[in-house]
Amino acid sequence: YPGIAQSIDSDVSNVGTLVKMSGMVPKGFDLAPYMEEARKQLHEETDYAREGQHMQHFAELLSDHRDFDVPAFYEDWSTPEILAMSYLDGAPIETVAEAPQDERNRISAALIDLTLREIFEFGVTQSDPNFANYRYNADTNTIILLDFGATRALEPAVVGGYRALMNAGLSRDTVALKQAAIELQFIGGTGPYDDAILDMIQTVFDAVCTTEVFDFTDRSLSNEMNAKGMALAEKGYVPPPVPMDALYIQRKFGGMFLLGSRLGASLPVHAILQERLT
Repeated sequence: YPGIAQSIDSDVSNVGTLVKMSGMVPKGFDLAPYMEEARKQLHEETDYAREGQHMQHFAELLSDHRDFDVPAFYEDWSTPEILAMSYLDGAPIETVAEAPQDERNRISAALIDLTLREIFEFGVTQSDPNFANYRYNADTNTIILLDFGATRALEPAVVGGYRALMNAGLSRDTVALKQAAIELQFIGGTGPYDDAILDMIQTVFDAVCTTEVFDFTDRSLSNEMNAKGMALAEKGYVPPPVPMDALYIQRKFGGMFLLGSRLGASLPVHAILQERLT
């Protein structure tokens, strides 16, 4: 939208004021760093020269991957306000939900594997898992990747922390899991809510590790996590300030979980994680 970049600062400020007035934020929670990060990312998302470079980078990273297609960036036709790219024909990714189970599983596995490669191999992730950023070409059976405005280079320390956390969770090493959670600043180490947070983290790994194939349509895990989260909120839990990259990684993981659920996937998640973490 013409002029939208000039309204970002005031819009974010207004949203921050509304959120505070709504009472949605726990008392004692410092919202300011998160609003500043939102402001920064929105400015990045309206810089189309930057987005074009990221799109071109991902096209190079995935040039030998048959499951994905990325539009070509037309740099000569683009400016910071105009993004020109090739047109790729495709349908909404949600249409895959009508495909046979094998195809739903293949598409979901490819997207989860790409997420893991972005984090643990590329060190750069398209951090916005909005369903509209993925299209499906039924003729070529490929996934079209769009919208690289939210692409973010990840801090190696945060990536290393997630690798340690996931390896500990998959191996049921509670000591290493706690240490990794401390390093990622999810817990302080001696806080009154540390055990509850660790229990929530372990709940996710238990769901993945106790079954050979994880059924994304089973709401047991999400229902249990919601209940535990609500219980924490009712006790007055205030989330600690965590690295921004950790929030972006969590957003990407959450988006892939929701997409897997929407597509009705059943996948050997434990095996997929182990393959990318080793």
